[in-house]
Amino acid sequence: MRITNNMILHNTSSNINGNKINVNNLNNQMTSQKKIQRPSEDPVIAVRALRFRSTLSEIDQYYENNIPDAEAWLGVTETALKNMKTILGDIRTQCVYGASDQITSDDRKTILSNLEKLRDQVYSEGNADYAGRTVFTGYRTNQKLTFMEDDKETSYNITQSLSYEKIEEHRYYSDEVTVPKTPAEVTGNTISDPKQAIFDCVRLSYGEIDAIVDKDGNVLDGGTGDATATPPVPASNKGTIAYSYTDASGTVHDDGKLDVTVYDTLEDWAAASANGDNEYNIPDGEAVFIKETGDLILSAGASTTLRGGKATFDIDYTKTGFDKGEVCPEYYFNCTNVTDPNHPIDYVKYENGKEIYQDIEYIVSGNQTLTVNTQASAVFDSSIGRDVDAMIEAVRFAQEANAKVEEIEKMQKMQEYASDDCQAALEDWLTAVKKEADYADDNLQKLYNSYIGNFDNYLQKVNLANTDVGSKGKSLELTKNRVSNQQTTVETLKSTNEDRELSDIIIDYTSAYTAYEASLQAAAKVNQNTLLNFI
Repeated sequence: MRITNNMILHNTSSNINGNKINVNNLNNQMTSQKKIQRPSEDPVIAVRALRFRSTLSEIDQYYENNIPDAEAWLGVTETALKNMKTILGDIRTQCVYGASDQITSDDRKTILSNLEKLRDQVYSEGNADYAGRTVFTGYRTNQKLTFMEDDKETSYNITQSLSYEKIEEHRYYSDEVTVPKTPAEVTGNTISDPKQAIFDCVRLSYGEIDAIVDKDGNVLDGGTGDATATPPVPASNKGTIAYSYTDASGTVHDDGKLDVTVYDTLEDWAAASANGDNEYNIPDGEAVFIKETGDLILSAGASTTLRGGKATFDIDYTKTGFDKGEVCPEYYFNCTNVTDPNHPIDYVKYENGKEIYQDIEYIVSGNQTLTVNTQASAVFDSSIGRDVDAMIEAVRFAQEANAKVEEIEKMQKMQEYASDDCQAALEDWLTAVKKEADYADDNLQKLYNSYIGNFDNYLQKVNLANTDVGSKGKSLELTKNRVSNQQTTVETLKSTNEDRELSDIIIDYTSAYTAYEASLQAAAKVNQNTLLNFI
């Protein structure tokens, strides 16, 4: 085969260019420490690089964003639960103090002061937030659990589900003594005879109720009607509540009926006594509802029937106006905000008797999610505030009753009441106020003793929630460790696929540059001789 000079020149040029390309590629690798600069250089490396980068991007999102967010959310929740546990523990301690039969006036003052301070904190932990998102309010993270100020305009229609398990014993008092201020009042005023009535009752989560709705849809607002009006005004204080119960064979029935009479206040109930004796009475088998206190008070027969049948029932009621610190109904009950009648807002908490959970989930790893939120209804029982209010009321009642005793005893020692008539009358007054004080102290002791169990149950719910949060935190920690290892592994594989060691590049670059220089020298020698040298 004949080799021409042009062929030699072409091959030499091609070889020089090839070596130059190798030097250039290695120069680029030395600068970037990457194996390739564009996919066309090695499609296999390019495809693997895309896969590794996509996987690493996902892992980085989990490890650097999702997991830290979930950790922070759980941390805020855990702190709030610990604080709530402390608050409930302090309230329970006050229950233990109040249940003592050796309680003094100073003890009552201390208990009252502590309870009033703790009352403001009861639900405050439920407003805990992470990055501006309230952690206990389900999907409504931009809303608070409680009313942040007194609100006298907001109105709700609320459906509260109750059961026989909520029935508790309560004591009600009438004909409280009003201490006379002058000798004439001491001898001339009628001395009240304090009365105590003991009933079982079910207490709603709110007091100051506008009205309840009976099973036939009648609004019972406590009005007694006016038969003489034109047209006559029907009574709106009597109705019937439906309930479900279980018979001896275990069959569930939903045709239970409980007749109820509605009164505005306890005083109205006492004043309605058929005997005119200002005593609290309920026809056997029936119930009384007090709008002021939110108490459904049961007769002995009604209580026995409901307990025996393990009854469950719904109370539909309307409430307008909420105090600062009261929980918003939508986090606990099916309800409708009817503040604007033209634009009511429905909230559904239960569906077919089952609670609807608003779970906020974080994706913390591939195909793995973690529910980070704890709902208020699982921790902050809506009855806590009502129990604390009842405890405060009982302490105040005992304080006031015992103060009356002290006042009468002080009057007995004063010169202006030294007459025989005054002294004799003051003995009768003292007997009456001591009776009232004995009732109040007995109520305080028994109420606080029973509420020890209530707050044990509240603490148990908080402990369970805290345990759940701790379990989630432990699971998240394990996931974090695994994702961290995955991140390291994928980064290593990615580096192995894309990167080159600088020392290896230098060796290859030196060899390639030597070959390039050799090709230049060879070309120079080839091009020195032409045909003219042989003529």
